[in-house]
Amino acid sequence: MAAASDPVALGYVQSLGRPGGNFTGLSLQALETTGKRLELLRVLVPGNRPIAVVWDRTGEAYWHAAQSAAKSHGWTVISLEIRQSSDVESVFALAKEKGAGAVLMHASAFIFPRRREFAELAIKRRLPAMYDLRPYAEAGGLISYGVDIDNVWSDAAVFVDKILKGSRPQDLPVQQPTKFELIVNRKSAEAMGLKLAKSLLIRADAVIE
Repeated sequence: MAAASDPVALGYVQSLGRPGGNFTGLSLQALETTGKRLELLRVLVPGNRPIAVVWDRTGEAYWHAAQSAAKSHGWTVISLEIRQSSDVESVFALAKEKGAGAVLMHASAFIFPRRREFAELAIKRRLPAMYDLRPYAEAGGLISYGVDIDNVWSDAAVFVDKILKGSRPQDLPVQQPTKFELIVNRKSAEAMGLKLAKSLLIRADAVIE
């Protein structure tokens, strides 16, 4: 596995240090960084308006992580589950109807290929959206915070090499990410009429113009 959101929670391995089966590789630890994304989103969009959390059937644990992180800060989050393709456009309209001031997106195999569509809908509805991988920001998403996915793909090749040379997956500890990046899309911010906080721009690893 090269990009499991949380392999222990998903049941792929018994523990990160001792996988104990036929799975090993790299973890994105996406659940553990959910709180950080919420905090950055609050810097981007201050205030007390609710944050809509958009997720699909693979992201229930992500929703619970967001719910827990928000509770610790006294913030309100709204669950918006995508159950079918036709929900894509309506989910942003619903977020607006419920008074959400921003959106936290769950990365998934369903959402990722449609990242440009999601980014355009967020801009159309003027809903600042936070994503967890750089390709979302490169496709027009406003802001992303997460692992350097290119680095993850490169490291995955090391695991393949070791296994092909005889190492057993259960003996290879799951590698956790060491490099995270904050990407801000200034062009999308301007399209939404959103002023970016100077503190965010200073912290950003890259600003897409």
